[in-house]
Amino acid sequence: MTATFDSARRTSALAAEASEHDGPGGRAGRMCPADYLYLPTVFDRPPEFTAEVLYVVGGLYGNLPALDCVERLAGAERATVIFNGDFHWFDADRDWFAEIEQRVARHRAIRGNVETEIARATDVGAGCGCAYPASVGEDVVRRSNEMLLDLRSTAQTLAGAAERMAAMPMHLAVEVGGLRVGIVHGDAAALAGWSFACDALERPATRAMLNAVRKASRIDLFASTHTCLAVLRDFRLPAGRLTIINNGAAGMPNFSGGRVGLVSRIATTPSPHRPLYGIVRDGIHIDAIALPYDNEAFLRRFLARWPAGTAANLSYFERITAGPGHTVAQAAPTPTTANA
Repeated sequence: MTATFDSARRTSALAAEASEHDGPGGRAGRMCPADYLYLPTVFDRPPEFTAEVLYVVGGLYGNLPALDCVERLAGAERATVIFNGDFHWFDADRDWFAEIEQRVARHRAIRGNVETEIARATDVGAGCGCAYPASVGEDVVRRSNEMLLDLRSTAQTLAGAAERMAAMPMHLAVEVGGLRVGIVHGDAAALAGWSFACDALERPATRAMLNAVRKASRIDLFASTHTCLAVLRDFRLPAGRLTIINNGAAGMPNFSGGRVGLVSRIATTPSPHRPLYGIVRDGIHIDAIALPYDNEAFLRRFLARWPAGTAANLSYFERITAGPGHTVAQAAPTPTTANA
């Protein structure tokens, strides 16, 4: 038993290293709090539930038109919807925040770093809880910390909101057509982990970590978000096959020049909504589904709360209006990763 635990702890340490958790100095917005960490062995458990069609919605960020789109697409095929964190972010307004709370509560959800830090009774110095790596500039980190304070103040005006978020799990184990699926916000070792980021998955050293995670977790597929850039990769490893899908953001554009959000669809049947990209693994369809939400309606609400010069506007206006410097080709699986 001790050997198994030590192995799992080493696996968690490998994932933490790949995630670049601490960034420069362990300051607010850079640090990864101790209560964000878990061992990959936590996923070696019976599933909390099974589903035939699963929508994993990460990074809604308070976008109500995107939520309308999620519910319309999911409703068309009676899909189970899971929000895997950061469903709050831009909604630092009492009525806006309350509507997100009420509508997310109709579905299953785990908490992201945003919900975790909103709900804290005692500040541990984590700021926004993003655990940003060194590649993210200090100005972005500072503004994210400011936004979190606004959100926490907003939540405090709504009875029971903080308590409900604090009670949410950090991860789930789900079964879809016999495939074991780990639902996480960050990665297999931390709520705000970055090892499932697009660039991290391309590093040669990451394969050793993924192999250890596959062995310890017995998970076939991890569905994540957090890093804000979409990716789907399928690895053939000594410990077994491991697929990772990161939906980027449901509530913001995901590709350069585009204005659509993304959700991850995992199902026993083909999607009635044309995927942007995907794979079929062991008879299970794993796809990125576009959310063509009403961008103009969202932008109007965003600007009403976050006009020019405010923290969210400085950090996110360009992405909301023009998309990030990321392409579908970068996110989609390649023959190299699929057959490795």
